[in-house]
Amino acid sequence: MLCFLLMRVFSTLLQIVLLRRQIEPDKDLEILLLRRQLAILERHHASRVPISRADKLTLTVLVTQLRSTCGWPMKQLRTVLHIVQPETVLKWHRELVRRKWTFQRVSRGGRPRTAHDLEQLVVRLARENPDWGNARIEGELTKLGFVLSDETVATILKRRSIPPAPERQPSASWQHLMAHYREQILACDFFTVETLFLQTLYVLFFSELSTRRVYLAGCTTQPTSAWVTQQARQLTWQLEGRNPAIHFLVHDRDTKFTATFDTVFRGQGVHIIVTPIRAPNANAVAERFVRTVRQECLDKLLILNQAHLRRVLGEYQTYYNQARPHQGLAQRSPLARVEAVGQGPVRCRAVLGGILRDYYRAAA
Repeated sequence: MLCFLLMRVFSTLLQIVLLRRQIEPDKDLEILLLRRQLAILERHHASRVPISRADKLTLTVLVTQLRSTCGWPMKQLRTVLHIVQPETVLKWHRELVRRKWTFQRVSRGGRPRTAHDLEQLVVRLARENPDWGNARIEGELTKLGFVLSDETVATILKRRSIPPAPERQPSASWQHLMAHYREQILACDFFTVETLFLQTLYVLFFSELSTRRVYLAGCTTQPTSAWVTQQARQLTWQLEGRNPAIHFLVHDRDTKFTATFDTVFRGQGVHIIVTPIRAPNANAVAERFVRTVRQECLDKLLILNQAHLRRVLGEYQTYYNQARPHQGLAQRSPLARVEAVGQGPVRCRAVLGGILRDYYRAAA
């Protein structure tokens, strides 16, 4: 016990001697550091609040000042730092230095960046026209009223990871080739409808591949060669003067498509394309219409007789061609109906007694 007291007295006297040797600024900094730590400890014990950024900044400034101005070594700092280690304070200081040099770079002039909308237009032209080079895209932009050099076009395409024209040009495909001829192709097919009294009715229809417009040729209980041929003649009269003219007709190998049926179209310069056996995808547009008319119309009605079916299909044909949106046409209708477009009230038109509804804007 006596030894302990002697050691405590000796250490106190030694501290007094050391304090007397310190100059006043050193003492002031040390007092400030100790007071700040005491305040942090009191707040922490009262509300368990961790050390804030302001406290870290204050401790860092005081410790840095003691090291730089007073020349305190790390060992001496440990005698006055009680709530954190000196290494922790030095880490905070390095973090402050790192944040100091993190700033937003100020533009020093130069040519402004190309507008976003113009960049999107350049990318669109390049993707929709794979064989266009940078100079060709520049010329098209000039025609549209935009001034952009071919070097800038090349920079934009490189930034968007779009290769130059020789590399991005795809190989020829049947889809690309047929896109040129689809306005001249007509598809046709039969589908059957069972009446309320189980009578089978045959419906012949034609569909344009480009516009999805449907022509309902007629319905009958006996699709004889004479009847089918007569429907072919009536359709050729209806399509007379069409621009571009129909040059191809697609149908399957059904025996109802007789030789005289094909002869009527060949006489008009139409080439007949017969699909392979059991290959409905070869006439996909016609097959899709059959599914649509059944799903939206025929499956929701009981057909009484041939006259009833003709009236129902006639009304549905008008709705299908003039009002129904089609995914293959970017949600447009085959025949654009003239309606009031604007801010007028939305109206609803009942089709087939309300089985279908057509919405449109009335004139304001």
